[in-house]
Amino acid sequence: MRLLFAGTPAVAVPALEALLASRHEVVAVLTRADARAGRGRHLAPSPVRERAEAAGIEVITDRPRSEGFVERLTALDIDCAPVVAYGEILPADVLAVPALGWVNLHFSVLPAWRGAAPVQRAIIAGDEVTGATTFLIEEGLDTGPILGTATETIRRRDTAGDLLGRLASSGAGLLVATLDALEDGALNPVIQPADGVSLAAKLAPEDARIEWTRPAHTVDRLIRGCTPAPGAWTVLPDGSRLGIGPVTVVDDEQTPAGSLAPGQVEVTKKSVRVGTASAAVELGEVVPAGKKPMAASDWARGARLDAGTYLGEQGRA
Repeated sequence: MRLLFAGTPAVAVPALEALLASRHEVVAVLTRADARAGRGRHLAPSPVRERAEAAGIEVITDRPRSEGFVERLTALDIDCAPVVAYGEILPADVLAVPALGWVNLHFSVLPAWRGAAPVQRAIIAGDEVTGATTFLIEEGLDTGPILGTATETIRRRDTAGDLLGRLASSGAGLLVATLDALEDGALNPVIQPADGVSLAAKLAPEDARIEWTRPAHTVDRLIRGCTPAPGAWTVLPDGSRLGIGPVTVVDDEQTPAGSLAPGQVEVTKKSVRVGTASAAVELGEVVPAGKKPMAASDWARGARLDAGTYLGEQGRA
C-alpha cells in the first residue's frame, strides 16, 4: 500500500522505522511544524521529521485545516494513513481521503484510557496491565472500530517513559501487522464496547504536584506516572519547587510506618526519606530549581536540612 505516516514525537519513530522496513511504501510524512525547544528556545524539527528527511521522504507540516491541504493529500494517491501521536485533530474531509482510512496506534487497550496521556494515567491509577490498540479514526476521541490489540504488563518500577518505550516497540509491530491484514482484506473491525470507557486527559504541571498526605503507594504511582514528563514536584519551605524522581516505598526498623508525619523529612548519611499517610518513601533523584538532577543525599547535604523540615504545603503552614 501507499502510505502517509502521521506522527510527531520520538515515541512515533519506531513505528515509522517498522513501516519503512515493511512491504508498504511510505510516500510522505505528516508531522507538526518545528517547535521551540531547549534552554535557548531555538526552533527544532520533530523527531519524526528528522527521521523522514534522513530517509528522503517528503515531509508535510501544514495543518489539516489549512487551505489546499485536502488537495495535497489527494495528489499523493495514498491507500491508508497510519497515525502515531500526531497531535492534531483531523476533520471529516481529511479523514475521507485514503480509501482504507486513517489507522491510529494508541497506547492503551481501548476503550480504556482514551485521550492524550494513556500510559501516564494507567500507571497513576495502579493498573496492572495495559497495551496498544490499532483502530480506524473517526471524528470522536479514540472511539473508532478496533483493528488489533496487544497487551503489556505494567512492572512494579515502571515509569511512564519505561512503559511507553516498550509499547512504542511492540506497537510498531502491531501497526505493521494491522496494515498487512487490512491490505489482505483479513480484518473485521470491532465496534468498541460502551462499558469500560475511561479518559486520559493530558497531564498539566499542577497534576504532578505531590500530596504527601496521600498513602505511599499513591505517591509512588504519581511520581512514576509523571516521569519523565511533566515531572513530579513538591514545594520546599522557602516556596521554591523541588523536582522528584521515582521513589522507593520503605517500611523497616529504621523508619517504620507512621514514624514520619506526611511531608516530614528524615536525612541519614545514606538516604533521604519523606513521610506520607502510610509508609515513608526514600527519595532517589531530585531536581532543585535551576539545577541539574542529582542524588537526593547530595542535595540534602547542600541544603542543610534539619529534623523539622517538611516538604509540600505542610512545610509552608
